[in-house]
Amino acid sequence: MISWPANPQPEVFPLRLDSRALAAASLVAVVALLAACATVPVTGRKQLSMISDGEMQAMSYQQYAEVIAQSELSDDAEATAMIQRCGQRIQRAVEQYFAEEGIGDHLHGYQWEFNLIESDQVNAWCMPGGKVAFYTGILPVCQDELGVAVVMGHEVAHAIAEHGAERMSQGLLTQMGGVALSEAVKNEPEQTQALWMTAFAVGAQYGAMLPYSRLHESEADHMGLIFMAMAGYDPRAAPEFWTRMASLGGEKPPEILSTHPSDETRIRNLNEKMPDALQYYRP
Repeated sequence: MISWPANPQPEVFPLRLDSRALAAASLVAVVALLAACATVPVTGRKQLSMISDGEMQAMSYQQYAEVIAQSELSDDAEATAMIQRCGQRIQRAVEQYFAEEGIGDHLHGYQWEFNLIESDQVNAWCMPGGKVAFYTGILPVCQDELGVAVVMGHEVAHAIAEHGAERMSQGLLTQMGGVALSEAVKNEPEQTQALWMTAFAVGAQYGAMLPYSRLHESEADHMGLIFMAMAGYDPRAAPEFWTRMASLGGEKPPEILSTHPSDETRIRNLNEKMPDALQYYRP
C-alpha cells in the first residue's frame, strides 16, 4: 500500500527531465516484460510469466486442499479408480514427453493428485502442480475411460501450459501495477485471492469454472490430444467427446463474443491436429 504525505508539496521539474524519466520508465517496463517471457511446451508459443513455479504451486496446493475439504468426494469406488488410473497414465505420458525433450525440470515440484467430487456440475479442472478435480456430472458425457482421457489430457494441458499463471501475470500487470505475487499477497490479500480465482477459472462456488480464452482452449486441445495419445488412449475420441458436449444444448453466444471456440471450430481444429497426435499413439 502506498502512503501519501499529509500535505504533499508538488515538485516541479523541467519538461525535458520528465520526458527522460518517462522514457526510462518505459524502457524498464519493456525490459521487464521481455525478461518475463516464457515458452509453452509443445506449441512453442511465447507467454507472459511474472510468477515463479514455486509460488504458483504453493498457492495451488493450499487452494486445492480447501476445495477438497469443502467438497464431497465420490463414494463410487469404480469411478474413482478410473479417474485415478487415467490421471496416472496421463501423468506418466507428460513426464515421458518432458524427459524426451530434455525439459524435465519444468515439472519440478509437481505433486500429482486426482480426485472425483460428487456434484452435478459437468466439469473438471487442473491446478498448477498437477492437482486435478473431476465432477461426477461430467462422467455421463465421458461415457467411459476413453472419454475421461479426453478431458484429463485437456485439463492437465492447461496446467502444463501454465495458462492460469499467464492470466495471473496479466492480472498482476494490469490490475495491480506489475507488483510481485508475494507483495500482492502481503498488501492486497483479498484482491489477490479474487485474481487467483479468476485466473484459474474457479468461480464463487468451487469448481464453477470461468472460461479460458479461445487461444488457451485451442492450445489445451492440441496438447491434450498428444498427452492422451502418448498415454495409449486413441485421440480420435476427442472430436466425438466434444460432439457429445455440443449436444447438451443450451444457448451459446456467437464465437466472436465467446472466449471458447465454437463447437464446430473446436472439432475442426481437433481433426486438423489429429495426424500430429496419432504419431504418438501406441495402442
